[in-house]
Amino acid sequence: MTAGLRARTPLAVSAALVAIPLLVAVFGPLVPRNAAPGMPYERGPGYPLGTDGLGRDVLGLLLDGGRTALGMALGAVVIAYLVGGLIGLTAASTRHRWLDEALIRPLDVLLPLPSLLVISVVAVGWRASWFAITLAVAMVNVPTVARLVRAAALDAASGPVVEALRMQRESWAAIHLGYVGRAVLGPVAADIGTRITLAVFLVASVNFLGLGLSPTAPDWAVSVSRNREGLLLQPWAVVAPAVMLVAFTLGFNLLADRLVHRTRRLVEVAG
Repeated sequence: MTAGLRARTPLAVSAALVAIPLLVAVFGPLVPRNAAPGMPYERGPGYPLGTDGLGRDVLGLLLDGGRTALGMALGAVVIAYLVGGLIGLTAASTRHRWLDEALIRPLDVLLPLPSLLVISVVAVGWRASWFAITLAVAMVNVPTVARLVRAAALDAASGPVVEALRMQRESWAAIHLGYVGRAVLGPVAADIGTRITLAVFLVASVNFLGLGLSPTAPDWAVSVSRNREGLLLQPWAVVAPAVMLVAFTLGFNLLADRLVHRTRRLVEVAG
């Protein structure tokens, strides 16, 4: 994300781009909607955004589809940071080189594997399992997260402050999750925008290709894939869910870029 685009985009716009899809994902299933099926690709009263190829209300699908489209991606990133972050902190803080090697080297084997291919294989093996897809997306992100956290934590973990805390018999959690953990917040903030965007892309790609959730699921990417043949007949069936995905990823990148820029300025001022 360029500095020029960040500067030209007001903060309120960036926040709205993220907030609208999130609000739809969280509260959309609670909103009453027209449950009566209509004709395929119908546009008329009772269907503000028309119907899809199966005659279902597009607005209703839009309100329900964010739970999987964003929920799976965000859940995968949380798991990736919990697992990869713990591995990275442990590898950076250990005094035993063999433990560092044992934790990091197996992850190096996973790094070259094509992420989409791995997730597709898992999705085919556990068809329509949102949990399996979420876990697969998380696992392909664990190696990168672990190496990032390890690199960011190395200096702090080997510094005099940590030695002093050890002499005071502070617990491992207090030292590494408290003091060392703060040292990795900057790199994590810089990475999280890209990481969430990648997770949304991977989840959407698997579902768009028909390898993930059921073809009748209300997921936004599934809706785009299933209704793309009727784009000229009833464009909202494709445009509405696509806009939600694009708005969230664009807005989140803009907000993450602002956060990184502000963090760098604070570091420069403090220095």
